[in-house]
Amino acid sequence: MTTINCRGRLIDLSEPKVMAIVNVTPDSFYSGSRCPSTEAALARADEALAQGADILDLGAYSTRPGAAEVPADEEWQRLQPVVTELRRRHPQAVISIDTFRSSVAERAVDAGADIINDVSGGTLDEQMFATVARLQVPYILMHMRGTPATMQQHTTYNNLLADVISELSQPLRRLTDMGVHDVIIDPGFGFAKTLEQNYELFAHLSEFSVFNRPLLVGISRKSMIYKLFNITPEQSLSATTALNLLALKNGASILRVHDVPEAVQVVKMWQMMNQACAGKL
Repeated sequence: MTTINCRGRLIDLSEPKVMAIVNVTPDSFYSGSRCPSTEAALARADEALAQGADILDLGAYSTRPGAAEVPADEEWQRLQPVVTELRRRHPQAVISIDTFRSSVAERAVDAGADIINDVSGGTLDEQMFATVARLQVPYILMHMRGTPATMQQHTTYNNLLADVISELSQPLRRLTDMGVHDVIIDPGFGFAKTLEQNYELFAHLSEFSVFNRPLLVGISRKSMIYKLFNITPEQSLSATTALNLLALKNGASILRVHDVPEAVQVVKMWQMMNQACAGKL
């Protein structure tokens, strides 16, 4: 499967896409991504589109360990003016909503959002799958155990790769049975995985082709990078860019990133290398 249907428009994922992170939050783990006001979020989104982002991923609930709980109404109050204004300013923009709550997902789609990005893979809201099926929007199914607050207590696996694939296969089957056709797979780097497990999973990224679904990779400035080098998220751009190129080599269809220009460059280089290999240059 290489296309997803966004409100009747087919988005071709056979060519990799860049998804820009727009955090309408005051407390996301990377300080450079925080947009604590509607105006800041809109400016960030405008900039990302101008830099070449294909998808905007709006989130209003930080999932970093220790982040404050955000009530559903407050989450939506943060998102609503951003979604509404972005849809007005950029009618052709593809807007994704990073939420694990079905009520927020439904409101966002009604306001003009195209995709639901659920870090919980449906485990934190039993109504999420039914809501997505009714709305008929693409859904990003991510692997996570527990909650954002408890996920790092759930890192024991019999076989990491086999367990993650199995734990994604079950909800994917449910979604398919419910008529959700456009599902994107996210292995969930940093969610219920140790540093070492993140790299083990990344080393076997190509195995996720078993799903025959688009693959999203989100490793931008995460702890699997900055803890490895004992640096900060702010110092992690170079390593992020290197991993993004490896992700494309191993089948990623979407790169979810904080830094759009660098990711756009990576995609362009990857496309040029593919053309050279095919003798089309």
